[in-house]
Amino acid sequence: MEIINHNTAVREDRNLLVVTHLSQYLDFVTGFGGLIVPLVLWLTTRDTVVDMNEHGKAVINFQLSLILYVIVGIPAILLLGAGILLLVFAGVLSLVMPAVNAVRASQGESPSYFGTIRFIA
Repeated sequence: MEIINHNTAVREDRNLLVVTHLSQYLDFVTGFGGLIVPLVLWLTTRDTVVDMNEHGKAVINFQLSLILYVIVGIPAILLLGAGILLLVFAGVLSLVMPAVNAVRASQGESPSYFGTIRFIA
């Protein structure tokens, strides 16, 4: 007979939520760390940290949206020339939104990323 303990300690850790949002800036250093680090943080702590599931999904959806914007924007430069606007839009979002949502997380508010496509519901 197997006994499974479903009681897991849930803790409130706003600092980890802030780190999850700010780790997106690793994209500027490594090129890919802004997706991998928040993904690992979300997958390992989504059941043990209050609101991590909501914040983690928001960060992953935002990063996937930025990747999609860049993938669409690069060929659009050659075809239409308007792809520059899409890349500038993605760049501004990738600079501003993680900081805004890190502040929101430190205050206990829900994340709100502008221009995000919801891949993970």
